[in-house]
Amino acid sequence: MLHGSSRRLISISFLPNLSRSISIIHHQPNNDVLDFFNDLLQQCSKSHLSQQIHSQIIVTGSHRSAFLAARVVSVYAGFGLVSDAQRVFEVSPIECFSNLLLWNSILRANVAHGYCEEALEIYCRMRKLGVSADGFTFPLVIRACALMGSRKLCRSVHGHVVEMGFQWNLHVGNELMGMYGKIGRMDDARKVFERMAVRSCVSWNTMVSGYALNYDCHGASEMFRMMGSAGLEPNLVTWTSLLSSHARCGQHVETMELFGRMRMRGIGATAEALAVVLSVSVDLAAFDEGKVIHGYVVKGGFENYLFVKNSLICLYGKHGNVNAARILFLEIKTKNIVSWNALISSYADLGWCDEAFAIFLQLEKTDEYPMVRPNVVSWSAVIGGFASKGQGEEALELFRRMQLAKVKANSVTIASVLSVCAELAALHLGREIHGHVVRSLMDGNILVGNGLINMYTKSGSFKEGNLVFEKIENKDLISWNTMVAGYGIHGLGENAIRTFDQMIKDGFEPDGVTFVAVLSACSHAGLVAEGRELFDKMIKEFRVEPQMEHYACMVDLLGRAGLLQEASKVVKSMPVEPNACVWGALLNSCRMHKNTEVAEETASQIFNLNSEIAGSYMLLSNIYAASGRWEDSAKVRISAKTKGLKKTPGQSWIQVKKKVYMFSAGNTQHAELEEVYRILKDLGLQMEVEGYIPDIDEEQRSILLGYR
Repeated sequence: MLHGSSRRLISISFLPNLSRSISIIHHQPNNDVLDFFNDLLQQCSKSHLSQQIHSQIIVTGSHRSAFLAARVVSVYAGFGLVSDAQRVFEVSPIECFSNLLLWNSILRANVAHGYCEEALEIYCRMRKLGVSADGFTFPLVIRACALMGSRKLCRSVHGHVVEMGFQWNLHVGNELMGMYGKIGRMDDARKVFERMAVRSCVSWNTMVSGYALNYDCHGASEMFRMMGSAGLEPNLVTWTSLLSSHARCGQHVETMELFGRMRMRGIGATAEALAVVLSVSVDLAAFDEGKVIHGYVVKGGFENYLFVKNSLICLYGKHGNVNAARILFLEIKTKNIVSWNALISSYADLGWCDEAFAIFLQLEKTDEYPMVRPNVVSWSAVIGGFASKGQGEEALELFRRMQLAKVKANSVTIASVLSVCAELAALHLGREIHGHVVRSLMDGNILVGNGLINMYTKSGSFKEGNLVFEKIENKDLISWNTMVAGYGIHGLGENAIRTFDQMIKDGFEPDGVTFVAVLSACSHAGLVAEGRELFDKMIKEFRVEPQMEHYACMVDLLGRAGLLQEASKVVKSMPVEPNACVWGALLNSCRMHKNTEVAEETASQIFNLNSEIAGSYMLLSNIYAASGRWEDSAKVRISAKTKGLKKTPGQSWIQVKKKVYMFSAGNTQHAELEEVYRILKDLGLQMEVEGYIPDIDEEQRSILLGYR
């Protein structure tokens, strides 16, 4: 980097005032030489030019000037050459180290590039040498402490500030408030603020921003009001911080209202403010408002801001307009991982899993952005997409690939994989995931805890599910709903009701999901009286408006108990038009109790809905068959076939030695089919010996016993 003294000064005629010869420099007074080199360094636009100028500073002996050494350090740092800047600092003559300008310059170089630990080491060296900090030193050191996140260091440096009498310095005070905000100590930030003799607009903005960072929209709003009372007009930064505070606290409606007030006052928006309200538009499902914000983006010339573009991709993607999202994505010249994840998530959320995975593979293999590769968000999006579409095997395979890629799963990934384990009843794999959760210290995460409860209860392991449930310190409504639903699907209605009652005692207000779970539990357990009472409480005591699912549960509850007339009455008294699910529940009850008359009436209602649910046709056909009305049964099946309706074959599965084996109705290609039928025949014979008569027709009975 540094050249020998024999090197002559290169004429750099493309910069102004640089065509002087080396002889002029040698004969000018020292101050003029320093000014000359200072001018050169200030006008330097390329790193190799700074190295040439540095060489000539050494040749002329001007490197002994602390002022020029500090300037060279700053220039190198400006080009990102922090190691070169550090080398200049270290080899500076001993007399330069008494000059605070040099220390501040190297501190600024390290802090600006995130080398906070190195900056604090330099500060310690400076103090040992007896060099006193000033109003420029402390803001740099305070910023380094904030980025390090160490409360002990922050307290220590604050002590130095007071010791040196700089607590009244405006810039130092502002940095102290920002530091305390970053480490979550807003009480201390407030004390600094209240003790300041003079405050600037930056002081107020720092406080509003600190409250926003710490998810305290009330504190941010209070500071905003106080700022106006003090005679200072909130500026764009203040408004942006206020918007951010409300968005972070989940107060999305209030955020949009604040943005409206901001526009009404004629205050222009920043790119950051627009990104905030765009994200809120996504969460509120307010697509029209989002498109209006897009208009502001275009008018304000913020389209080329990457984080704004990424927010727009999320907006259009979340509202199902993936074509617009893709166009916005392709317009970005230099995409970051957020851009890719926004597009992947857009397709995954719509259930377009193959498309999402194709984009994921493109990200994985692209050479255009070598530093951008799939992260935990990318993996979680595609895994979650396949899981939500019922493609559990694909989701699990991707999870295995993610582990091989050494990408650490987060709570969202684990929750998605646990949902797959729950649907597949893969208890062994679920337990493995639970072990991974404990080792990764994620067992305190509520999302993961609820996923574990769901997995264990759906797999029928209530002891383990209860253990997880009891260990959750801050249970939410989802935790309770999951336990109630788990008991319900296994026919443990009384347990479900006890859990529901305990939830009420613990101060939780049940919602519509809770009542679907508990009413369904009553239905599966035959608890008619309890179900009627709960449905009545839902309306009168808890003010939950019954939805289609609740009516379907009640119809199923009454119908399973043989109370078909009462079930029919519930359907006819519904304030909304019953859908195919409600009628289907009644039709299934007719099949169970072989009531052809009610079944025909119910089926006609389903067919009038132009329902494309093949199961309704099959149910009616089976009801006719059970009554010996074979001709009517055939007509219903022909009608379904004419309409192109096809019933999805029933499936079951079993996991053996970490491999899942699938069984489908009508599939005769399974390798172990003969063994399966042999065991079925043995089981059928044993059932008959013990006096159990299966509720099946003769054809099914002969197949079960292996006669066909």
